[in-house]
Amino acid sequence: MTKSQVELGQLLTQLIARGEHEVVEFKRAKNNYDIDKLGQYVSALANEANLHSASQAWLVFGVHDDGRIEGTQYRELPKQLGSLKHEVAQGTSLNHGIREIHELIHEQNRVLLCEIAPAPAGIPVAWKGKYCARDGESLTELNISKLDEIRMQISGDWSAEVVAGATISDLDPVALEKAREGFAAHNPSIPAEEINAWSDEEMLDAL
Repeated sequence: MTKSQVELGQLLTQLIARGEHEVVEFKRAKNNYDIDKLGQYVSALANEANLHSASQAWLVFGVHDDGRIEGTQYRELPKQLGSLKHEVAQGTSLNHGIREIHELIHEQNRVLLCEIAPAPAGIPVAWKGKYCARDGESLTELNISKLDEIRMQISGDWSAEVVAGATISDLDPVALEKAREGFAAHNPSIPAEEINAWSDEEMLDAL
């Protein structure tokens, strides 16, 4: 939903007043910001929004950790900014990336408010196979208790659920490698070199 500059200004004031926590992160990002770190924050904030029953989380560029507004030149060209959502979606599981990027001009300072949807019920969000979370203001890996808390949100066996729109690219590469190793251990008659040469699709078909 499009927000006016007045609405965005009010939102920024509210976020700064509360400060950083599990579903709000401020980044100075004066000129640039590493896309992998950004993706990890999207994963972490989406998972924490789910765990805290929040309707969204926020990653804000152009603001110091202490709430001082400095502004950012990150992706100033509309085309560059417009491609960011697609780039992040490509690295997150289920293409769960940034819901919307709001651009605010606050007293001549440009601020970007990245709105992140919570992880779907029962399905944690990963960035390039890594599930991230927050520990207070710190970026961490999603620990087993939080992982189980999300996965137990749906009844029945979550591992047997069919995820609409999921492809093989959504599978954890580490899990695929474990499955390959397990298949090789239980099928010693097939040369390991042959199994290792299979594509992921061929390996999964053989399971």
